[in-house]
Amino acid sequence: MSSLFGRRYGEVLLVRMGDAGPEATVFNTYPLNDCPAELWNRLDAQAIAAEHHCAAALLNGPRYWLMSRIEKVGGTETPRETFGGIEMLQQATVSLSSMNPSPYSVNEVDRKAVFVYDPGTPVFELIDPEDRCWVMQTYSQTVDPELSVDDLPGLGDRLNLPDGWRYRARTLDQTVRVETATRKARVLQDDLANSYSLLG
Repeated sequence: MSSLFGRRYGEVLLVRMGDAGPEATVFNTYPLNDCPAELWNRLDAQAIAAEHHCAAALLNGPRYWLMSRIEKVGGTETPRETFGGIEMLQQATVSLSSMNPSPYSVNEVDRKAVFVYDPGTPVFELIDPEDRCWVMQTYSQTVDPELSVDDLPGLGDRLNLPDGWRYRARTLDQTVRVETATRKARVLQDDLANSYSLLG
């Protein structure tokens, strides 16, 4: 199986108000297509929200995977939706910290998946004040449309990190697995909308 590293995708999040706050159902183009730009750029979030009778629709992308592979419970045998001609699979649900989560705030994601980073893979990480490691799972072009994988090693100079946080880039000498098949993932975004998962 070829590595996922650098593969493009996009997501649509359908947000509804739950008992504990906003909850989003996440639809993802992977592995059906690479989020074709000509269709993605025409998506209308307000129209999608109205069509699906939800509080809001969030367009999350384009993004690019940074792991080697994903081990997913259920595979492609999950509900499908088509948004503006782009077919997507329902891949997760997210308990949002707010309707507009701020950078470095933690959201819980029920994705029933394991993200695997093979030896030799470059990884980009945040280290928080408790010395916990958050590994970048995807980089985003939503804030900076020109951001590329070549920018990631030096990204720490561009981020407005909270006090006590630091950014690092390294190349793995052993496999790293983000095990969230049987528990919810803890995920945050930096101020450029790149996403990280807590290791542990």
